[in-house]
Amino acid sequence: MGLFVRKVRTASGAIAVQIVQKQRGVRTIVEHVGSAHTDEDLALLVEVARTKIQAGQLAFDLDALTDAPVTSAPTVVGSRARVLWEVLEGAYRELGFDQVGNQAFAQLVLGRVIEPTSKVDTIRVLAEHGLASPSLRTIWRTMKRSIAEDWRSQLARAAFAHATRGGPLTVVLYDVTTLYFEAEHEDALRKVGMSKERRVDPQILVGLLVDQGGFPLEVHAFEGNKGETLTLLPVLNQFRERHAATDVVVVADAGMLSASNLNALEDAGFGFIVASRTSSAPYDLAEHFDTVGNLFDDGQVLETTRRMGTGPSARVRRVVWQYSRKREKRDNITLNKQIERAEQIADGRRAAKKDRFVKLGDKPTVDWARVEKARQYLGLKGYVTNLPALTVTGAEIVAAYHDLFQVEASFRMAKTDLRARPMFHHEKDSIDAHLTIVFTALAIARHLQHRTGVSIKRVIRALRPLRDVVINVQGHHVTATTPPDGEAAEILSRLRPPAGH
Repeated sequence: MGLFVRKVRTASGAIAVQIVQKQRGVRTIVEHVGSAHTDEDLALLVEVARTKIQAGQLAFDLDALTDAPVTSAPTVVGSRARVLWEVLEGAYRELGFDQVGNQAFAQLVLGRVIEPTSKVDTIRVLAEHGLASPSLRTIWRTMKRSIAEDWRSQLARAAFAHATRGGPLTVVLYDVTTLYFEAEHEDALRKVGMSKERRVDPQILVGLLVDQGGFPLEVHAFEGNKGETLTLLPVLNQFRERHAATDVVVVADAGMLSASNLNALEDAGFGFIVASRTSSAPYDLAEHFDTVGNLFDDGQVLETTRRMGTGPSARVRRVVWQYSRKREKRDNITLNKQIERAEQIADGRRAAKKDRFVKLGDKPTVDWARVEKARQYLGLKGYVTNLPALTVTGAEIVAAYHDLFQVEASFRMAKTDLRARPMFHHEKDSIDAHLTIVFTALAIARHLQHRTGVSIKRVIRALRPLRDVVINVQGHHVTATTPPDGEAAEILSRLRPPAGH
């Protein structure tokens, strides 16, 4: 058995230096020392490998056929996650975000993509990866500048330019989420309001506008007690004003469905596709139920009309319905659970309260008539729109709405992968600056996911170990690089521009 140094040329043209073991004719790589791009680096890496093999003994130089004393063992001076940083910086530039022209802002954004944490702790994250980081004073100054100079508008224009490279943007998706604060008192922005997480802490509403692939276009913060329906039009108006966008269709969930809200959208010149509350199905589809019953083919699309609103503001709306057998199975499970809760209240096993299918009175009972009516529309999903049937079919309406999961996915990324909740921010400007950083980080994460086909977590996990290690060898500094393999190599190959670009 013996150890020796092997030099192998890699696909990139560098020369990899390895310590190899040979036993019974079988060669095994013991350690990859590094890859050299120059003769000087190669000589130093060979010296490092020989030093490790000889461990302080006299080394016999087969090339020179002379004895050479081995000096002190090499030491690691530092390391840097160069490959990861170059990928993140490349995405930042490709999206046009470098037009902000502030390095500290870029460091805060890219640091959040690597590991979402507080602004102060971002200094630690960057240092652990051997990357330059701004001082704490620079961080606070940068956040103030981002508001004073309205960097979010610049970033939104850059995001829009990227989203429209393949053609005009005609459909956008919108949704709202809540971010809460562990604070005792409300202020002008942080208010106690309707919480999807059933919390009673002060919160803010965040409205996110994305394209059909989930790439963020606009983010806005609203008072925590503001109605969700009142956030949509301000965001769309800002979007149209910023980009001179016309003929835009917005897709939103049932939370945006109110007669006055849809009238306002239409009067402002926007097309819309909004989910209909399923409880309206028996009324809209009464004629179908009377003639055919509740028999539908899987994927069947039907169209009805509905008068929405009261008095002079009432308008007749087009409603598209689709039946899904898979949805019926899911709806049936939910319905049975609701019936079970109603029966428990009727039997006195749960406290009496107003619940679905419960008749409150001297003695609570199950409203079986409502149960049977609910069974009629299991598997149905409705969509209200002002788009004419002559230009957009019912199937196209359904398909457009199904893209809404993309904005929900972006919210999940923002709230989990990027930890959007601004825990330590209290003033409005500070919260807005934080959301600007999160918006930018979300765009980079979405862009890299689209380019690589894997989640941003996997991108970071695969590229983080690729380090440039600086080694001190007899007073000389040599950089040993970790060659990418496995998923890391696959990700990097997907990020390379096509030939000719």
